Amino acid sequence: MNSERVDKIARAVLYEGYMLYPYRPSTIKNRQRWNFGVLYPEAWATGSDRSYFQMECLAWGGQRSKLDVKLRFLQLMSRGSGEKRWEEGTERSIQFPGLSLEAIVSSSHRQAFSFGPPECSGEITVSATAVQDSVFRVSVRVRNTTVLEISNREEALLHSLASAHAVLTLRDGEFVSQTDPPDSLREAAEACENIGVWPVLAGEEGAHDTVLGSPIILPDYPRVAPESTGDLFDGTEIDEILSLRILTMTDAEKAEMRQTDERSREILERLEANPAGHLMQLHGVVRPARSWPEVGSRVRLRPRKRADPFDMLLEGRIAVIEAVEQDYEDNIHLAVVLEEDPGRDLGEMRQAGHRFFFSAAEVEPLV
Repeated sequence: MNSERVDKIARAVLYEGYMLYPYRPSTIKNRQRWNFGVLYPEAWATGSDRSYFQMECLAWGGQRSKLDVKLRFLQLMSRGSGEKRWEEGTERSIQFPGLSLEAIVSSSHRQAFSFGPPECSGEITVSATAVQDSVFRVSVRVRNTTVLEISNREEALLHSLASAHAVLTLRDGEFVSQTDPPDSLREAAEACENIGVWPVLAGEEGAHDTVLGSPIILPDYPRVAPESTGDLFDGTEIDEILSLRILTMTDAEKAEMRQTDERSREILERLEANPAGHLMQLHGVVRPARSWPEVGSRVRLRPRKRADPFDMLLEGRIAVIEAVEQDYEDNIHLAVVLEEDPGRDLGEMRQAGHRFFFSAAEVEPLV
């Protein structure tokens, strides 16, 4: 697992919407925040508001497969009063390392947790169901169990799990893309029930060991742009425009931004300390489209569809690109021969049994 890349995107999810430009509590949009991933106490969860989320996804695994589950959210603390009232977030996390995938089929793992003051209690349940041979539906359900009499939304937020999301890591096994499952598992994937979060593959593109259950709609393998210099908490904005707006605020506006929250002060101090040319890095980047591996290049095979036994046997093998071919539907296929195959010459002569086809997403280029 590429933990750095996963941590960056998980942190972006945790703080998305935490505060918005102009980062002052007196603005309406900063007095009515926390639209993403809020799990309210059950007494307040009516209409579109929820007290729980449920995440389900598919995984290949067996007796040796171990599941690590991490729940993260922000617990809110009230600061200030009147127009300068503010909910400051404190990071909370619950971790379940090394859960046996087969064990949670017969007996779900459940654990209660509580933080405070103010009181914020919850429960997380992790279970699995066998859906095919060596294929499991993994389920994570998180519920706010705080029992209090609550009179208004502001009070309810102080007892809520804000920006709640989960990160699942599987050892000796693989997760299946919920967005683009192989045809053989499409029906099983469609049967997964996700409420309040959506599972996406996370980490290096092509990896299948980590899933992020995000309250924000994301594609598989989301990433933070390398040009971004730090948190701005407002993913709907362009970094360059938002940075320029912050730097052109009045001295009085900047003073209020500094006094509001430690994290908003860090944003301002970082932007003011950056060299003058740093904004040019944000002005625009042209990213080249992915090029196809060249004929003769070495690759490591990472089959995704699991359509036949060969996909299991060829996992991780080193191969050489023999040809790049296009079918009648304009799909690109890489024809490969195994580097260690004693009959490799037959594959190069395009003989069946020694020549295999994969998409570009199913190979890792080797230097």
